[in-house]
Amino acid sequence: MTLFQQLLIAIVQGVTEFLPISSSGHLILIPYLTDLPDQGPLIDVAVHVGSLLAIIVYFFKDVVVLARGGFASVGFGSSAANAPAERRLFWWIVVGTIPAVLFGLSIKMGAFNGIAENVFGIEIVDGDLMNSIRFVDLIAVNLILYGVLLGIADKVGKEVKVFEDMSWRDGLIVGLAQALAIIPGTSRSGVTMTAARFLGYQRVEAARFSFLLSIPAVAGAGVLIVPEIFEAGANLAWDALWAGIFTFIAAFATMAFLMNFLKKASMMVFVVYRVLLGAALLAIF
Repeated sequence: MTLFQQLLIAIVQGVTEFLPISSSGHLILIPYLTDLPDQGPLIDVAVHVGSLLAIIVYFFKDVVVLARGGFASVGFGSSAANAPAERRLFWWIVVGTIPAVLFGLSIKMGAFNGIAENVFGIEIVDGDLMNSIRFVDLIAVNLILYGVLLGIADKVGKEVKVFEDMSWRDGLIVGLAQALAIIPGTSRSGVTMTAARFLGYQRVEAARFSFLLSIPAVAGAGVLIVPEIFEAGANLAWDALWAGIFTFIAAFATMAFLMNFLKKASMMVFVVYRVLLGAALLAIF
């Protein structure tokens, strides 16, 4: 890839990963709207890892709390007064991660290939469902559908809960929503914020919940592509590395903006953007 393509992918990913507008959908749209070749899912996951590092740095205190909860669960630091609460938060994040892991592994093993082909008429290329659903009309429909759901949730959801109020039930519900984000155009941050707002989490806390829940899921995806990066060759590996670094910078700046924005504004601007973009894509393509 050229430096321009690396920067473009990094900026698109860094900005759209944390805004509830679907980073995967925007990444897939790049080759449709430019003369650039499709960067492929390997680069997509690499830039998601750059976003992951931005989350860890921005929410470092929360990450430390969750790490302490994990260590306390196996007998380290369990004498601390706040250990029970930290253990609960750690395990509820684990509970929320399980649906995405199961869904992702099922897709990788081809469990949904028959449904995709026979029910939805999708042609599965080389047995890879994820590569086979990178098309614009699916992205457009999901942008509109989940955008409308986000608007409804933000309108009717109460502003009463914070991240520390998370229960196993809330973790599981938001985790089930996160699993849907594997489908392009859904938006991982968007669908998890939607679920959190329906559950009564404050806007800023819904975003915080969403970002922290993404850490194990994105980390797992990053680990899975390490062998593929080595198999891909040096050039693609360097492309993935630089794209990830550029994404980290863009993602950190976007996250800081969003957390401040949600303190004083609703999510309606993102709803309108999603619906207008989805409608435009359907009209154009």
